[in-house]
Amino acid sequence: MRKNFGQKTWMYPMPLLIIGTYDKNGKADAMNAAWGGIYDYNHIILCLSAGHKTTQNIKEKGAFTVSFADADHLAACDYVGLVSGNKVTDKIEKAGFTTEKSGFVDAPIICELPITLECRLAKFNEDGNIIGEIINVSADERVLGEDGLVDAAKLNAIIYDAVHNDYLLLGEKVGNAFQDGNQLK
Repeated sequence: MRKNFGQKTWMYPMPLLIIGTYDKNGKADAMNAAWGGIYDYNHIILCLSAGHKTTQNIKEKGAFTVSFADADHLAACDYVGLVSGNKVTDKIEKAGFTTEKSGFVDAPIICELPITLECRLAKFNEDGNIIGEIINVSADERVLGEDGLVDAAKLNAIIYDAVHNDYLLLGEKVGNAFQDGNQLK
């Protein structure tokens, strides 16, 4: 038996994304957003309202970064989603984040967060969603495995549970993509 809940914004897992931008004066800003994901092979989509300072900054600069929230910085990642950059101009500093300029786009990298997608604005679609072209992905060496690639266990990425308004730590490996289903062929 199943229980019906009607229309909900429930998606599992829903990554907790930290969007970094510069304003017209070059001041770094960040916000937390859960409504976003991969749009195509080298594109990302973000669903942000027009009133966000981040949205305004993306329009102004044509660039943004997307970092993944991790358990080590949970409070700081939550904070940048609780306060508006339109009202709190130093929220990066209050969160305890430091930034450096991306070498690929006109947007800040949050140094404390281990993985960053560096994106150029491709377009705003007909619904107002932001489509960004992923120009580069950078990762702190502390989250790399022996193979030189990102090790999810070292990343400690957190996700947003929209059902309970919780943050959850991603779990353990349970299988091999594009391999385990071969046993059913």
